[in-house]
Amino acid sequence: MTRFPDKLEPGSAYPLGASFDGLGVNFAVFSANADQIDLCLFDPSGRREVGRYTLPECTDEVWHGYLPDARPGLLYGLRAHGPYHPEEGHRFNPAKLLIDPYARGLSGPLRWSDALHGYSVRSRRADLSYDRRDSAPFLPKGVVTAEHFDWSQDVRPRTPWSRTVIYEAHPRGLTMLFDAVEPAERGTFAALSHPAVIDHLLSLGVTALELLPIHAYAQDRFLLEKGLSNYWGYNTLNFFTPEPRYFASATRDELRFAVRRLHAAGIEVILDVVYNHTAEGSELGPTLSWRGLDNASYYRLVSDAPRHCVNDTGTGNTLNMSHPRTVQMVADSLRYWATSYGIDGFRFDLGTVLGRNAGGFDPAHAFFHVVRQDPVLQRLKLISEPWDIGPGGYQLGHHPPGFAEWNDKFRDCMRSFWRGDPGRRGELAARLSGSGDLFDRRARRPWASVNFLASHDGFTLADLTAYEERHNEANGENNADGHGHNLSRNWGAEGETDDPGIRETRAKLQRAMLTCLFSAMGTPMLLGGDEFARTQHGNNNAYCQDNALSWFDWKQALSPEGTALTAFTARLAALRAKYESLRSARYLYGQEQPEEDVSDLEWFDASGARTEGQSWENPEERCLVMRRAVRSADGELVAVTLLLNAADSPRDVQLPPPGETHLLLIDSADPQAEEREIGDRFTLQAHSAALVCGSEVDS
Repeated sequence: MTRFPDKLEPGSAYPLGASFDGLGVNFAVFSANADQIDLCLFDPSGRREVGRYTLPECTDEVWHGYLPDARPGLLYGLRAHGPYHPEEGHRFNPAKLLIDPYARGLSGPLRWSDALHGYSVRSRRADLSYDRRDSAPFLPKGVVTAEHFDWSQDVRPRTPWSRTVIYEAHPRGLTMLFDAVEPAERGTFAALSHPAVIDHLLSLGVTALELLPIHAYAQDRFLLEKGLSNYWGYNTLNFFTPEPRYFASATRDELRFAVRRLHAAGIEVILDVVYNHTAEGSELGPTLSWRGLDNASYYRLVSDAPRHCVNDTGTGNTLNMSHPRTVQMVADSLRYWATSYGIDGFRFDLGTVLGRNAGGFDPAHAFFHVVRQDPVLQRLKLISEPWDIGPGGYQLGHHPPGFAEWNDKFRDCMRSFWRGDPGRRGELAARLSGSGDLFDRRARRPWASVNFLASHDGFTLADLTAYEERHNEANGENNADGHGHNLSRNWGAEGETDDPGIRETRAKLQRAMLTCLFSAMGTPMLLGGDEFARTQHGNNNAYCQDNALSWFDWKQALSPEGTALTAFTARLAALRAKYESLRSARYLYGQEQPEEDVSDLEWFDASGARTEGQSWENPEERCLVMRRAVRSADGELVAVTLLLNAADSPRDVQLPPPGETHLLLIDSADPQAEEREIGDRFTLQAHSAALVCGSEVDS
């Protein structure tokens, strides 16, 4: 091993983390309340500490030092000295090795041990006690990195929001059972760049692949003790390091290769990021990084009892986004992923937490200002999950311009309407037309509404039509976990059935719901696997199921039923791309007339009468017709009409003008039928949806 000097040089307070300059490594770490920060060096195995230095300088609350002759690959950790006064929010304990919050790589696994806690877990005083055992043997070590990836020839797709189609998938589960991928690469970043994966996405018209969390994360101790594991990854251990188990080799550039190839295919990459909490849990959790470096700065603590963490996330702790250094850490992390890995956007888990201060959620929070003013981040796709469990935590539609939001009202309305609930047409109209009642303010556009039928959290689309109750027994919590309000319906049998009538009804409903998803104004997000009816057998909280229950069953995708549904989904995406009115970049309110007696947006009943006044109030009416009309670039009027029938019997629908003949684009009740001309009436089957294009009217 290289012989290093007896002490560190002063170095620089910027940038934070471990930075190699060709001659040595600069180390810089923030802590406003520490008395001393030690840098610990380890041998290549990570098992033996081979050197310890005190960072010699502290500038603007950043401790720093420079180690000459140090090189990439060096393993290190930190130890922080300071007050151990839990009642005041301080939990310094130099016996606990700490991961650098800005580490760009990690070596070794997290091995659970009571020694990882800053207190004695067996003491009657609980977290008020003090534990002197060294935690280094159980903690991953930071790795000094140097990056040389050439992005100079990369061209970001920069797909306009109005043309964006998002595909949400787990980076591991997507390819674990994909025979086209080499066995050694299945479930890894390398598999994401496989031609078969990219071809599948392209065939669906996908423009953006949204990956569940890929930041390095901790396996929950309680899950490991039950023989389970954290599959989803919402338990961040470090915000700058890719999850090590998603690499197939030691090159560590597989993710960059994948992003580069996806970009070349015209597909953007969006990351689901978890900046609302960390893997350290509540005040009774372990000391792994932020807690030991500066608990009172990094976490929100109960104001009159700072021994305790604020728990607006439901996971035990909440990052303190009112502290400028925490905001800086999140912004630095986002910028790092955007520049070093070519990432095109981010979906913020429990995004309201990022905009919280002492008074609650604030759309003018510093975090939003920082991101929207950053020259790199402001050009990316930014999506928030607009809720958390804290006071006033439901903030759908209240984020600032520049952010899109997951629209759970779209999800719930579609589920409710198609399972046959009464009185849903009014809200259905609002959701299909871009949810302007929620988002049309401050010059926001329809794309701000991210529309989805299903996501990783909850039932898959197939399970929505097959189960009325959750079936989470495999999670080991007596089926008590997961959401109980799923707005699902099994149509006559709970789970799988051989009954042909039930199977056909379920298939029709899946196609009808997909038709709504791709026909609605806003940004469609497809849960990966829904295009071929992927099932989790009724498990609506598969966060701990890293097995075939959660993995994509590509044999199902290649079955006749899976192939047919995939082809139907692809047709829907192609129609959305072709017809501007299906993906309008502006809100339509029926106030403009591109042709005499033809408004840009209108609603009709099955009889052809305009839906007005009392006709909206009929709770038992389950048929609705939506026509959108716009002029194409060459001046032709193009009117596309969406027909919906959630009733148990067919409806004879009078098609609205323009034209006496229409082109049937797609019919969810007859999915293999090709486009064909029809007259001005159409029989819409039960539980089905159709798209019709009115004959063009000369301008």
